[in-house]
Amino acid sequence: MPIIDNAIYVKGKRVIHPPDLSSTFESMKESGGMAWLGLYRPDQAEMREVSEELGLHELAVEDTLSGHQRPKLEHYGDHLFVVLRPARYIDESEKVEFGELHVYVGADFVVTVRHAESPKLAQVRHRLEDEAGLLAIGPEAVLYAVVDQVVDEYEPVFAGLSNDIDEIEDQLFSGTPNVSRRIYELSREVIEFQRALAPLEDVLTRLRRDFRLSDISEDDALELDRKLIDVQDHAIRLTERITSFRALLTNALSLSSTLASQRATEAGLAQNEQMKKISAWAAILFAPSLVTGVYGMNFTHMPELDFTFGYPAAVGLMVALGVGLFAIFKKNNWL
Repeated sequence: MPIIDNAIYVKGKRVIHPPDLSSTFESMKESGGMAWLGLYRPDQAEMREVSEELGLHELAVEDTLSGHQRPKLEHYGDHLFVVLRPARYIDESEKVEFGELHVYVGADFVVTVRHAESPKLAQVRHRLEDEAGLLAIGPEAVLYAVVDQVVDEYEPVFAGLSNDIDEIEDQLFSGTPNVSRRIYELSREVIEFQRALAPLEDVLTRLRRDFRLSDISEDDALELDRKLIDVQDHAIRLTERITSFRALLTNALSLSSTLASQRATEAGLAQNEQMKKISAWAAILFAPSLVTGVYGMNFTHMPELDFTFGYPAAVGLMVALGVGLFAIFKKNNWL
């Protein structure tokens, strides 16, 4: 059984650390406390065992076993089923890794099922165990803390994406090859991130309405609602930022295409100028070469060869043609 952590809490204190699932369910009933069970990629048999003991809805269990769910909240009578999409930024590869977290919350239990390395739920446990008053509220407090951790872990991802976008802006104007490919890949990550973030506002709105599963006081309910509002505001701000990231990358991709076309045009014009100069010099050299080729031959029947100034005249013609062509090409900036 892939149990990451398993404990029974009474009045915000960890009182029992059951060795297995059977002991967990027995201790929960005997102590009247709250069970918090953390699982990592359980198989079908393991998930069915938890489901039968806690009365989890079969549709929610199917979602957990199949995975690839969008962020959502579903209310199944006496318990809630929440799906979250945590994320983390991998510095080595400059990529965003998306995970999936399923949370079952009942009146006296919380079951978290992770399908990836994030979020760091051990930090959530340590935080709540240090805040016994908050943990004593019950499963609703645990759910709040889990959602808060997921949203907080988005911040380093935003920092990584922001740095990547800054690098892309520099690469765009330095002519770095394959920058368009990097923009496209980063755009896909931003879109995936947007899909993870966008539903959170609705999830938190519904959670504020449906989170009271156990008998908690009005003061505790008000305190939890304030905390959920804070998380919701944080999620809304992040959603706005990811929307701006997507717009920046769309503009960057368009600019990359424009700059590539501009560079191609400039390269073509430069090549044309070079070809024009080569052609001009070839034309200048062609006239003397022609004269030299004709009059440099020892033709017996060319009357010009018997003239006194025959060869000097040929040389003069050659020079005149060359100078004339040079002047024409220079005037038209072909040289």
